[in-house]
Amino acid sequence: MDRPRLLIVDDDPNILSTMKRALTYAGYAVVEADTGESAVRVARLRVPDLVILDVMLPGLDGLDVCRQLRDDHRELPILLLTARDRVPDRVAGLDAGADDYLVKPFALDELLARVRALLRRTRAIISDEVHRYSDLTLNPATREVRRGDRIIDLTAREYDLVEFLLRHARQVFSRETILERVWGAEFSSESNVIDVVVARLREKLEANGEVRLVQTVRGVGYALRE
Repeated sequence: MDRPRLLIVDDDPNILSTMKRALTYAGYAVVEADTGESAVRVARLRVPDLVILDVMLPGLDGLDVCRQLRDDHRELPILLLTARDRVPDRVAGLDAGADDYLVKPFALDELLARVRALLRRTRAIISDEVHRYSDLTLNPATREVRRGDRIIDLTAREYDLVEFLLRHARQVFSRETILERVWGAEFSSESNVIDVVVARLREKLEANGEVRLVQTVRGVGYALRE
């Protein structure tokens, strides 16, 4: 499954570094910003799966950033970090569009728990979205993959690869990119694990003579396309 991409925003380099290290170790893809302006710019270039946002930022403060991000992306989960624990401060953050808040100083375990909870909540909202390409369908809610009316029995890793390719249908990805986005850091780029899994996957997807959908792009990698 594609790793969730988190945007962390704080003007304290020590806090930024500590959060990035903990979140990366937990398996997330992390990008960072140290000003409100750069946070908005980064989020608009590529929408993250979740934003961790400090309230006290120079220039454009966290509440203004939160409002702008919420206007741009209604479903984007936003976790505010604040040094203030007064009720009016918490209300201001929620009114600005934040989904949750965490008071500094905080334990990294609690930060990770809040992130997991917000991502679960977001996935629950979109869990009924069925992904389709040609006669291939995938239902994230049931983890059921079909080729036409035929249910295909996949391993967890085969399912993750199909889901990734379906979410990015017609796009070509190198083996290195697939390893990073689906397998994480478990294998080196020299491993042939991608080719092995693709071969097994093709056998299952084409078991009844169906047309090939997982295509090899010579010299590049793989793509889901007809």
